[in-house]
Amino acid sequence: MDMKGRVLVVAGSDSGGGAGIQADIKTITALNGFAMTAITALTAQNSLGVKGVHKPPPAFVTDQIRVTLEDLGADAVKTGMMADAPIIEAAAEALEEHAGGVPWIVDPVIYSSARDLLLDEDAAEALKVRLVSRAALVTPNMAEAEALIGRPVATVADMEAAGQDLLDLGAGAALVTGGHLGGDTVTDVLVTADGAERFEGPRIDTPHTHGTGCTLASAVATGLAQGMELRDCVIRARAYVREAICTAPGYGAGHGPLNHAHT
Repeated sequence: MDMKGRVLVVAGSDSGGGAGIQADIKTITALNGFAMTAITALTAQNSLGVKGVHKPPPAFVTDQIRVTLEDLGADAVKTGMMADAPIIEAAAEALEEHAGGVPWIVDPVIYSSARDLLLDEDAAEALKVRLVSRAALVTPNMAEAEALIGRPVATVADMEAAGQDLLDLGAGAALVTGGHLGGDTVTDVLVTADGAERFEGPRIDTPHTHGTGCTLASAVATGLAQGMELRDCVIRARAYVREAICTAPGYGAGHGPLNHAHT
């Protein structure tokens, strides 16, 4: 199949290869898109957690975005871990200037899979104001939705209400993922101006779910870059993530990586 759909990913690097830029590149490539990157943070991490974070100067984040888009262009932008408020501000300004006409898919990475805090309070506010408000789609899990809207998200009904709150902040759509909700069924909720739709599937009993949020958001971004409708992007992305979990290689002693290459 021919490569189609240029996706610029603005996110952090995961040295363990399961999440972050590494998961994004694998996902976009597996779905026949073309991945480009602007690195917002270097992390030392593995399946057990984040051991250290190194942040580049915000001006260098700007440079990565600018030179990439001036030459190669993009059909969609996906943002992930943003490290701090100055990096968010720099990235948002550069994206507004050079990618204002393409959809932004914002994965509001606030916690790692091992529940390490990756974004402080000031940065979370900048994320809402500069990225969520501009997003074509924002893809929080339940904990991230709580942090963004400032109240508990504990049920599927709460997820729907949180999605509407994110639209009220300016997002075009919200996909709130329910993997952290107990039970045998996993429910994700897509909220758009037309209403809310629930997507359900049986829970997979496995610890190998590191990078599912990054992977899902990048899969949706690839679909949008390829000209697919949002609902179809979500359906394909969920199926891709599910198979990646089912066929995970079993690496690591904690939350292991997915099999991004199953396609």
